[in-house]
Amino acid sequence: MNIFLTGATGFLGGELLVNLVKRKEIDKVYCFVRPNNELDAITRLKKVFAVHNDFFDAAKVIPVSGNLFDPHLAQSLQANNVLDDTDVIIHSAANTSFSSIYDDMLEQVNIAGLEKLLLWARQLPHLQTFLYIGTATICGTDITHRLVREEESPNKDASHLVRYTYTKMQGELMVDKHLPGEKILIARPSIIMGDSQHTRPRSPVILWAVATINQLRLIPVNEHAMLDMIPVDYAAASIIELMFAKRKHKVYHISSGKDGATSAQKLSVALSGYFNQLPPFTFIDKSFLNQIKLWAKNRLKPESLLYKYQPYLDYWNEAFTDPGAVRILLAGLEPYLEFMELGQAFDNSRLLCDVPSVSQSVPAHLYIQNCMEFISKINILEGALDP
Repeated sequence: MNIFLTGATGFLGGELLVNLVKRKEIDKVYCFVRPNNELDAITRLKKVFAVHNDFFDAAKVIPVSGNLFDPHLAQSLQANNVLDDTDVIIHSAANTSFSSIYDDMLEQVNIAGLEKLLLWARQLPHLQTFLYIGTATICGTDITHRLVREEESPNKDASHLVRYTYTKMQGELMVDKHLPGEKILIARPSIIMGDSQHTRPRSPVILWAVATINQLRLIPVNEHAMLDMIPVDYAAASIIELMFAKRKHKVYHISSGKDGATSAQKLSVALSGYFNQLPPFTFIDKSFLNQIKLWAKNRLKPESLLYKYQPYLDYWNEAFTDPGAVRILLAGLEPYLEFMELGQAFDNSRLLCDVPSVSQSVPAHLYIQNCMEFISKINILEGALDP
């Protein structure tokens, strides 16, 4: 079997690549890699394997230079006869930014780039499966505080917190438009955070938000709302097992479900045990967020209720030296807080039933223990400025 993988140098894509190369059933993995003037494709791919000291098999890992922005991408891939033996396409590449300044780029990569890939995929003589890595959060904001099932999405009328989830919903619709159902497999991971096995995950994605919450300690969010989080190693292993399984469905959540869900309160207990020198966690209503923003701008009125938490305001002044730093952190953190408020868990019964080799994921408040050293080294201000 030969695989064409996009996003091979990314957070989930890198984990998928390392796991795919270990499978005896797979002969080659064509890795779609964006051209880079500083490092050639092979060097970049070797770095993926070096993160956790995995073996780089040069006979299996074949770089394919390209760019999802390229208007002639479909034609250039079709002209590359080496790729004609591709059996499976795994589309993991995506722009995942929550910042509105990248909305145009999200459209170009996650929708227009996908369509070019699909136009090529339709012409492949041996294509068995197009595996689209989506996200469970395409369900939007209208479903709250309950278990979400696969068949509830995609819903064109759903409201979205960020453009990213909208583009991933549109991506699913586009896959259906271009390919027959028997060739489509859609995997929808929930929130991917950290790694359950290593203290050094491939990326600080989502862990940045946890590190920021850990430093702030006064958090305007519902601490008991369900959070569906899984580690990247579980996500990658589950997706690959699903790809090889005898499936009854086209769409699967890769998620914790209710049984493996966590909450901000449970995560705070885990963090408190490691970072015990910081003030205790206090969770307040989300309505306080606007008051915190005003405080960070030195415009908070003296009668404001936020002053009940003066010790935390003093702590912020001492820890961050400038209230403007808190404003920057909140700008990056706000979308994450909004997602946390939704209280969504994603039904994982399809996955656990159809793929017996996949077990229930470990709750995030347990596996995060393996990430504490990494969390302690995250530069939260730098992360906030690079959303």
